[in-house]
Amino acid sequence: MRDRLAAWLEQAWVRNTIIGVILFNAMILGLETSDPLMAQAGPLIVALDMACLAVFVVELALKMYAQGLGFFRRPWNIFDFVIVGISLVPAAQGLSVLRALRILRVLRLLTVAPRLRRVVEGFLTALPGMASVFLLMALIFYIAAVMATKLFGDSFPDWFGDLGASAYSLFQIMTLESWSMGIVRPVMEVYPYAWAFFVPFIMVTTFAVVNLLVGLIVNSMQDAHSEEDTAATNTYRDEVLVRLEAIEKRLEDAQRR
Repeated sequence: MRDRLAAWLEQAWVRNTIIGVILFNAMILGLETSDPLMAQAGPLIVALDMACLAVFVVELALKMYAQGLGFFRRPWNIFDFVIVGISLVPAAQGLSVLRALRILRVLRLLTVAPRLRRVVEGFLTALPGMASVFLLMALIFYIAAVMATKLFGDSFPDWFGDLGASAYSLFQIMTLESWSMGIVRPVMEVYPYAWAFFVPFIMVTTFAVVNLLVGLIVNSMQDAHSEEDTAATNTYRDEVLVRLEAIEKRLEDAQRR
C-alpha cells in the first residue's frame, strides 16, 4: 500500500497539480495585500487560501504515511514540513508576523520542480568554495576601506569619513550603482588622480571576484547535473542487466525442454 501510494505521489500529473496549487496560492496571497479586494471578496480569498493550505497538508500527510520514518531523512521533505508548519501556526498577538511568512509556501516549487531543485543544490554545493571567495573579498574591502578613509575622508566625510561609511560607499561602487557621477567624479574634482584607486578596485571586485563566484556556482550545478545523469545511466544499466538475465533464464529453460 505504501509503495503504491509513493509511486502515485511521484507521478507527473500529481506533481504538476501541486505546482498549479502553489502558483494559485501565490496569487491568492498577493491578492490579500490589496485592501479594496479584501473589502469586496475577503471571505472568498481567505477560503481559497485555506483550501490551498489543506491541499498542502494532505499531500504532506500522504508523503509521511508513504515514506514512514524515511520521510525525515530527506532534507527537502523537512523543508516542506517546516514551510507548511509555519502556515499552520495561529496568527495571534505576537505571532501575527507569521502571516507574512505564509508567502514562503511559494518556495515549495523548489521541491516539486527538479530543475529548480538542481539550481539550489548546485548553490549549496558551491558554498564551501564561496566562503573562501567571500573571505578574499572581505580582505580587499577592508584594505580598500582603510585606504579610502585616509585618502578621501577629510574632503568627503559623508562617503569616506570612517571605516563603515567607506565600506558602504565601496560596496555601492562595486555594484556599479551611480558610481561614476554619484561618487567618483565628485571625488576626482578634488583629487584628480582618484581614478587610479577606484578603477582597479572595480576591476578586481566587480569583474574578477564576482565572476569567480558565478563560475563556482556554475561548476557546482554542472557537477550536480552530471551526478544525476550518472545515477540515471546506472539505473538504466541495472534494469537492462536484470532483463538480460531474465531472457537468458528463459532461453536456458527453453533449451532444457
